[in-house]
Amino acid sequence: MSVVNALFEIFQESGFMHLQWQNWVMIAVSFLLLYLAIVKKFEPLLLLPIAFGMLLVNIYPDIMYDPLMLSSYSGEVVEGAHWYDTGVLRLIYSGVKSSIFPCLIFLAIGAMTDFGPLLANPVSLLLGAAAQLGIYVAFLIAIVAKYIPGFEGFDALEAAAIAIIGGADGPTAIYLTSKLAPHLLGPIAVAAYSYMALIPLIQPPIMRMLTTQKEREIKMDQLRTVSKAEKIIFPIVVTVLCVLILPSVAPLLGMLMLGNLFKESGVTDRLSDTAQNALCNIITILLGVTVGATAEGKTFLDPKTVAIIIIGLLAFCFSTVGGVLFAKLLNVITKGKINPLIGSAGVSAVPMAARVSQAEGRKYNPSNFLLMHAMGPNVAGVIGSAVAAGFLLLTFGS
Repeated sequence: MSVVNALFEIFQESGFMHLQWQNWVMIAVSFLLLYLAIVKKFEPLLLLPIAFGMLLVNIYPDIMYDPLMLSSYSGEVVEGAHWYDTGVLRLIYSGVKSSIFPCLIFLAIGAMTDFGPLLANPVSLLLGAAAQLGIYVAFLIAIVAKYIPGFEGFDALEAAAIAIIGGADGPTAIYLTSKLAPHLLGPIAVAAYSYMALIPLIQPPIMRMLTTQKEREIKMDQLRTVSKAEKIIFPIVVTVLCVLILPSVAPLLGMLMLGNLFKESGVTDRLSDTAQNALCNIITILLGVTVGATAEGKTFLDPKTVAIIIIGLLAFCFSTVGGVLFAKLLNVITKGKINPLIGSAGVSAVPMAARVSQAEGRKYNPSNFLLMHAMGPNVAGVIGSAVAAGFLLLTFGS
């Protein structure tokens, strides 16, 4: 055998021979996401593992050539199996499909969340509710999409799962989709988490379009001090009321409030620290890589997936619009005391959306400090998206 023939056979057995154009597209997308995570620093803790998982699965699209996924539970190679049907990533992905990871992420989020700004300014709860507008707009768009000529469209369960992308809450999107439309879990999870990480790109143009410079310059009064007793009572009361009204919201909201109680009680510092750091970091890695690995080119780039990505973007935009417009209304009612920029933080991407409100406010008034004011609607959005998911699950779940 000549050297040329040997090299040719090596090339024939390499991954290059098994890549299709869809894989190259997704590889290019993964490079873009890696660039945004590493160079632009757009939520790198989230975007980087997603991008790498996307890169991994598209470099090795054929299960027979993936050294990470060679064997099934029985120890045999499964011909034609998808990546999550075999190997180590299947084991990790089971945490996504079973909703374990979303619930644990909510536990970590609760341990890192300060509901003080919400308690100090209860009107923030209304902003968090208004910023769920994208969920209902996306649901309507997904429902009417079936009337597009040549497009199969979505049924009510699929539309409800797609709609939750508008809540800007990745764990909630995964949780609801796994219950209503598990076959769409991949594209919905990728859309939800990718748009969450890209909030610094998506929201500012909408915020500037809907507000005047005078409104953006409004300086808000300092929030009152919230007592420790209020912070301890709040998660307990919210859990009791919300779970009694919407029992289906118990897994997500219950874990969120348990994590917050760890933080605020003052008697479980070790548990709070573990939830905020070690647990959150571990679950973020596992969740990010496996969510990214659902974006395999041959199955990801189809009309339904493209439609989900587009509807998800519209949902994010309308959620931002809903929050900002309602904040403008409150500004009129309070005679100029509320900066409409904090309305965009009503989406539940904590604390990304609040930081965007702060950054935009400082551009127009360097003495402005909107972060704590924006954190009120931001944490209210977490509760709002969980309640919306519970409502959709109660309405459309079997």
